Amino acid sequence: MKNGGLISQIIALLLAVLCILPVARAQRSKQDKTAQAILDAAGIKGGLIVHIGCGDGKLTVALRANDSYIVHGLERKVKNIELARKHIRSLKLYGKVSVEQLKGNGLPYVDNLVNLVVSEDLGKVTMDEVMRVLCPNGVAYIKKGLGWKKSVKPRPKEMGEWTHYLHDPQGTMVGKDMIVGLPRRLQWVGGPKWLRNHDFMASLNALVSSNGRIFYIIDEGLRNHIYLPARWKVVARDA
Repeated sequence: MKNGGLISQIIALLLAVLCILPVARAQRSKQDKTAQAILDAAGIKGGLIVHIGCGDGKLTVALRANDSYIVHGLERKVKNIELARKHIRSLKLYGKVSVEQLKGNGLPYVDNLVNLVVSEDLGKVTMDEVMRVLCPNGVAYIKKGLGWKKSVKPRPKEMGEWTHYLHDPQGTMVGKDMIVGLPRRLQWVGGPKWLRNHDFMASLNALVSSNGRIFYIIDEGLRNHIYLPARWKVVARDA
């Protein structure tokens, strides 16, 4: 009798699990479809995504469609933050996806940093504040009623490009950018942190910029000795 009762309990537990799994998969599939629809509509292929009012974090996780994205969720309610962090950690994604509490009416980012802002409810955060943190050509995708509204931050006319080694095809070495000035803050850091050697050819061999991106040629070979084989790569970064 005891064995029969134990077997019945195990069977009941297995049936419960089998019933829950399809529901969980359906919910995850729905969030994935919503996230992909947002990314397709926004046209953002990578960079920093901010999800304002992230709730339980499920859509926040789904917005990280691939390794090209880093997603940061903002939420006012402590209980929702705990749920979101628990969900993110269960998928072993914390760091690539993270959540913190939103306090006040301002967003915790420097100007021109974020590629995509997603929100179903901005609350007290104004669109002016959203546009402040967006980088040029960045997108705000905000739910309005039954639909979504896409807003693109225009690229300033005063912002120039450096498309050739000496600025332009004529080699003028003079840019037309009216915004550039003395460094005021650190916006982001990209590797490698250390170059190979300063007595030979520089590891960073050339750098140009165009359409909000920088492209450079860099030697990522081992730093143990300069005579070890080089490993030159062309790197493109969203700047």
